[in-house]
Amino acid sequence: MMYHIGNWNTKIILNIWATVFLLSVGIFESIGQNRQKIPIDGNRWYQLTNVEKGLQQLFDGDLFTAVDAQFDKIIPLHESYYPLLKGESMVIDSIRFYDWNGISTKPFTLYIIDSNWNRKAIASFDGSKYDRWVGPYPERPDIIKLDIAARNIMYLMIVAENDFPSEIECYGYYTPPSATTPVLKRKIPLSNLFGVNGYEWNFSDPLTDPFIIDSKRLNAVKSFSGFRHYLDWQKLEYKQGSYTYSPTRSGSWNYDAIYETCLKEGITVLACLKTLPDWMLDSYPDSLKDLENNPVFYGKNLNDPASYIEQARVAFQFAARYGKNKMVDQRLLNVYDTARWTGDEINQVKVGLGLIEFIECENERDKWWKGRKAYQTGREYAANLSAFYDGHKNTLGSGVGVKNADSSMKVVMAGVALATTDYFRGMIDWCKEFRGFKPDGSVNICWDIINYHLYTNSSNLNRAIAPELKSSNTNADSIAKAFIQSSAVYLNNMPVWVTETGFDINQKSPNKAIPIGNKSVLQTQADWILRTALLYSRNGIMKQFFYQLEDDTPDSEQLYATSGLFGDKLNPRPAADFVKQTNKLFGAYYFNKSLNADPLVDEYVLNDTSKMYVVYIPDEKGRTGLYTLDLGNADSAYLYSPVAGMENMQLNKLKTNNGKVIVTATETPLFVKGVGYMSQVPSTSTAIRVFPNPVKNTLTIQGLNNGINQQITIFNTSGKTITQGTTISNTYQVNTGSFAAGIYYVEIRNNDQKLTIPFIKSN
Repeated sequence: MMYHIGNWNTKIILNIWATVFLLSVGIFESIGQNRQKIPIDGNRWYQLTNVEKGLQQLFDGDLFTAVDAQFDKIIPLHESYYPLLKGESMVIDSIRFYDWNGISTKPFTLYIIDSNWNRKAIASFDGSKYDRWVGPYPERPDIIKLDIAARNIMYLMIVAENDFPSEIECYGYYTPPSATTPVLKRKIPLSNLFGVNGYEWNFSDPLTDPFIIDSKRLNAVKSFSGFRHYLDWQKLEYKQGSYTYSPTRSGSWNYDAIYETCLKEGITVLACLKTLPDWMLDSYPDSLKDLENNPVFYGKNLNDPASYIEQARVAFQFAARYGKNKMVDQRLLNVYDTARWTGDEINQVKVGLGLIEFIECENERDKWWKGRKAYQTGREYAANLSAFYDGHKNTLGSGVGVKNADSSMKVVMAGVALATTDYFRGMIDWCKEFRGFKPDGSVNICWDIINYHLYTNSSNLNRAIAPELKSSNTNADSIAKAFIQSSAVYLNNMPVWVTETGFDINQKSPNKAIPIGNKSVLQTQADWILRTALLYSRNGIMKQFFYQLEDDTPDSEQLYATSGLFGDKLNPRPAADFVKQTNKLFGAYYFNKSLNADPLVDEYVLNDTSKMYVVYIPDEKGRTGLYTLDLGNADSAYLYSPVAGMENMQLNKLKTNNGKVIVTATETPLFVKGVGYMSQVPSTSTAIRVFPNPVKNTLTIQGLNNGINQQITIFNTSGKTITQGTTISNTYQVNTGSFAAGIYYVEIRNNDQKLTIPFIKSN
């Protein structure tokens, strides 16, 4: 019998009540949302230990391929995280594991982390069954449904050591993420990729006078656009709480003079603050003493920002002196102002010198090969950086943290030795939990630049390989893309740097460059160095620093001991010549697009008008190849080849065939420019003629607009203005007799138009 309430059927009302109840407990997650297998992106997982390979096999649909457990992990029982992205949500009501690997000695546990940072175990796996699917509870292997559905999920987290199922599937309700931030294409000058690593003795001679800049040493440094200064904490703070700069108490170096010289010469300095001072190292047992230990007193909690306050204090002092802020409270500053001998230079308090824009907090804080005493997880290092950056959001007192001395100084994260994005993604999530979010919804991050190191090695780790090649250990191109993509997704396109890369020349080093055909080891090193810069330019890396200016230990077989770009008595090796020549001619150009893969052809642009092309074979076999390059309406091509032992590249000139030129590509990059063509002013049909071209003494510009004020600018391939003038005539002449031979540009401007025409100055 059916009961009625007014015009409503009781059964309908009961159904409505039931639906409301189910919605309230999350059984029906949304109207129209169907229960499904939840998609898990295996590439999104990251692990808080030193692993080179990920967890992709857990979610690839292959039941019979196991995760590579990598048994040499420094933290064997470790956490792995899967962050949900903006707009993404999931409710998991069922889980199943495929058991293919046998009984687990250390069970695997799957957790969720909710929006309140609560961790809740939802499933475990012990491998007690074989070759079958099992559920989330080992004692009930045939049931895959969770006792309580998991919801309010911010992360999935796995705690495991070496035992994993071969496949995981989660079921429930899923909402995909909103669109992620696209990768930002920046106009990065090629010169940004020509930095070098070095030390204070690359500027001054410790055997004569470490306080004075040596001109020969400086000339070597001037081959590069940037200098990553390995800066030992001991030199700044020889005695705890008392700071030295010029002279340093340890070594008598003159940091003021070094940094002033770099600024004058246009060399960007990255100060990499590293190693422990003696007074901190003394806190360690003798068996654990190592200058590269984690930057804390022995026994301190690596997860607590306060443990790193000593390092954050020296960072404040350094930033106050060398940053741009002249309003720092000098009562917070202290120097070692006692003379060591009669006539000794005395340190003085200085503020806001404006010499340093970038500071790096430590070097390779993931030193797994030195043991736990020198290894921080990404989350531990984020705690370190939080103190270093701003005194953990100003909670550690006055005089602590870089930003509290100079808010404009950029903090660069330590270059990680293991080139995976796992490390900095762990750093991000620590910041989410312990630093929170800014008013705009972005994470309150405690660094400004992402940084990693990469040396390209063969699969058996017995030599280096060309930068474009892949091995089981290395893929420089895909690694760069992964860092750039992760920066876009998680950090709104934060700049990415590579602060160490290079090749040894000793033939017993596991990072050796090799002779190829009739090329020597030094010539191969030069090719690979230049091509490494081009690879990172192509991928959007903002800055790169080669390792390093001089050999660490000449003639040594040790890893990285003979990577110097300069050799004995500061003689430039071909690698240094190639860098200097390329920077001189094309440093102002930025990568625009790739035209071909093999031969590799990239297009570069200067001032959004002038184009240059790089052509080479991305291999290590001595191959050559032909490529027809379209130079538009250019009637000539200038081909520039790097040459060892010379100040400038070798120049060859070819006539084009309808704007096209056939070039022979080798494994040494070739730089090509189109020159000598006729152009039109956009607003008129009058042809602008620039002649003679090539020119020796007087260049004539004909076909200008009569009666209109026009600005004429001549600039070189580096973008430097050589001469300027104005005219209202239809003809203008420029005296080019004093110009050096090479390519130049005439830029013609009137009110709202600009035209650029290249020409050649000959001897």
